[in-house]
Amino acid sequence: MTHQLLPSRRRALQLSAGLGATFLLTPAFAAASKRKLVVIVCRGAMDGLSVMPPVGDANYAALRGAIAIPADQALKLDGDFALHPKLTAIYDMVKAGQARLAPAVAIPQRIRSHFEAQDLLESGGQQLYGTTTGWLNRALSAGGQSITALSVGAQEPMILRGPTPIQSWSPGGRMTDDLGRVATILQDLYKTDPLLGPAFASGLQTEATANALNGGQPFEGRDVRTFAVTAAKFLTADGGPSVAVLSADGFDTHANQGAANGQLAIRLKTLDDVVGGLQHGLGPSWNDTVVLVVTEFGRTARINGTGGTDHGTASTMILAGGALKRGGIVGDWPTLQQAKLFEDRDLAPTLDVRQVFKGVLMDHLGVGRRALEDTVFPGSAGATGISNLVA
Repeated sequence: MTHQLLPSRRRALQLSAGLGATFLLTPAFAAASKRKLVVIVCRGAMDGLSVMPPVGDANYAALRGAIAIPADQALKLDGDFALHPKLTAIYDMVKAGQARLAPAVAIPQRIRSHFEAQDLLESGGQQLYGTTTGWLNRALSAGGQSITALSVGAQEPMILRGPTPIQSWSPGGRMTDDLGRVATILQDLYKTDPLLGPAFASGLQTEATANALNGGQPFEGRDVRTFAVTAAKFLTADGGPSVAVLSADGFDTHANQGAANGQLAIRLKTLDDVVGGLQHGLGPSWNDTVVLVVTEFGRTARINGTGGTDHGTASTMILAGGALKRGGIVGDWPTLQQAKLFEDRDLAPTLDVRQVFKGVLMDHLGVGRRALEDTVFPGSAGATGISNLVA
């Protein structure tokens, strides 16, 4: 007689990952707020000088060489700046007064390690490893608020780690008949388990919601815009979250970076499709939404010997959404003059990324100033939040 062993708790959680939803131990979605916030983390250090080429800076073309974005191909913003030609949806938002850019933003410490810089960007601390939770998780309950959040992706990002429960969805899986039967068996088996019972129920509910929002279709092999549209619909669904976090990888362009076309251009086209998909999926709720596109640091001002760029300091931050106030660039432009480069190699920062985060949290989600400085971004009193970014 063959005995089939029941799965252990660890194995059960591993099996659940194949269902297409990331099974976090969280409650169901809480009531949705009218105002929405989406944070997109571009991992690998996105080259801000290509995102927003300073075509009017006399030193730009010489420093960049073959990777400089030609002025006649760039999407002109004014006499000083343009957008990368692949960022067409974001360009339309700029023209409509629904997108702004901060050209020289950085984390509070000068770090060139991806892992460490991402930790500082997402923890919101004043110094590396100063806190083990994410600033956005802390903001969810700051000042007595009750804001719900969605993590989109296979792993929970640092920015959302903390005591406040979040919902999570990982697109890409397919609910086959076999997996469906396994899920049903495990859900029944562990329905009285205080740990696994809520995990399976929440995960199955999330996957069912995702498929329903996508017209009953699974997400395997579907395009990035469809993915973004569906992620947006989570935010507008009855009882959906108010905040979402997405990650985009592949921005570490040490070699063969390209200019108007090439390796980086492909990544930027994907980013543009995501932001455009969010706008489409949110529909009327776009007018109540702010999208923040951030990265851990920028890249060197000069092209390197392999047609790429190395780890730098300041980068470009993109703000989009119908809730933004119309305006020009956010922060100051340090120029690319030799004497102005940071450590003779990088675009110098003129803005602490936490200043933008604070301004949006305060004016858009109503997080109080004291909570921002004491809880959300401890030790950040010197980084004054930028007001009037949000209508």
